[in-house]
Amino acid sequence: MFSDRIEGKWIDAFAELFEASRIGPAESVAILSESASREVNVHLAELALSRLGVAPVRVVVPTPRLGTMIPRSTGAALVLAGQPQVVALLKSVDVVVDLTLEGLMHAPETGEILAAGTRIQVISNEHPETLERMRPDPALKEAVREAARACRGASEMRVHSAAGSDLRVDMRGAQTAGVWGWTDRPGTLAHWPGGIVVSFPKAGTVSGRLVLQPGDMNLTYKRYVEGHVGLNIENDRVVAVEGDGVDARLMRDTLAAWNDPEAYAVSHVGWGLNPGARWDALMMMDRVHTNGTELRAVPGNFLFSTGANEFAGRFTDGHFDLPMIGCTIALDGVPVVREGRLV
Repeated sequence: MFSDRIEGKWIDAFAELFEASRIGPAESVAILSESASREVNVHLAELALSRLGVAPVRVVVPTPRLGTMIPRSTGAALVLAGQPQVVALLKSVDVVVDLTLEGLMHAPETGEILAAGTRIQVISNEHPETLERMRPDPALKEAVREAARACRGASEMRVHSAAGSDLRVDMRGAQTAGVWGWTDRPGTLAHWPGGIVVSFPKAGTVSGRLVLQPGDMNLTYKRYVEGHVGLNIENDRVVAVEGDGVDARLMRDTLAAWNDPEAYAVSHVGWGLNPGARWDALMMMDRVHTNGTELRAVPGNFLFSTGANEFAGRFTDGHFDLPMIGCTIALDGVPVVREGRLV
C-alpha cells in the first residue's frame, strides 16, 4: 500500500517530535529497536536526531521468540528479558527513543529505567504515513492534562452505553497517565501518537458489564467488531465473554490460549482526546502497516484494556485494547464523555 522510501516530510515529523521533547546535543540518546522493528522508522529517527545535532547510540536486540500466541501487538514487551547489560545502558542515558514492536509501556524493566531518571519516548510501530498525520499538537497537551487532573481527583468512574454497558471503577488509588505524545521530563514515558488519558486501577476495583457493539475496535486483532460481545467483570476480572458471533469466540479462544489468569484482569481504562485521530483509519491501512495507536486516541472513545497492570502488581503476555464508541463516561457523576462525544 505504501512505499518505504524515506521522505523528507517524514523526517520533518520526527524532528518536530524530538523538538517537542526538548532533545538536544547536550543529551545522551539511545535508539532502542529490535531485529524485527520497522526499519524505516529507525532510519527516520536517526536522521531527525542528526538534524538536531544529536549523535545517538543504536541499540538493537533480537526479537524474542514467540510464545503461545503467534499474533503480535498485544502490548506486552519482552524484548529486554534476559538483557541486563542493555537495561544498564538504557539507565545511563538521558533519553531512550523506543522503536520496539510493542513499546516499553508494559515491559517489566521499564520502572527500573524510569527510576534512573531516563525518559522514554516511544514511537509506536506505525507506518510513517500515520505518524506524519499525527504530528505533535501543542494544543493537545492541555486537554490531556485537564483530563488527567479530573481522573486523579475522582473517586469513581461510571461507564454506560445504549448497548448495555454498565461499568463501575473505583478510582481511589488509581494511577493516571495523560499522554499527549511527547515528554521532556526525566523519569517519564510517552508514546507517539498520543492524545489519551488512561488510569490503572488498583486490584479488585472494577466490576460490571461492558457490551462491545459493531464499530467498536479490537486492536489485538486490528479489526472492527461486527457483532455484540458481552464482558462480565467481577473483582477486576473478566469472568465471562458472552456472544455467539466470531468476535466473542475469538476473544474466548485468545484469552484461553494465553493460559494465564492475569490475562483476564483489567489493565487500564480511559478515553481518547486527539481531534486528529480518525475512527475509520483501520479501513485505510493494511494490518502490517498499522499498530492501531491512532484508534486508541479517537476523541470520545472509551478505552478498556485487559492484561498487564504494573500498578496492580500484574504482568502478562495477554493484552486486549478495546476502544468503544458511543459510551458515556462520568467521573463522580459528572459526564466527561456523553454518548461518544467529549463534553
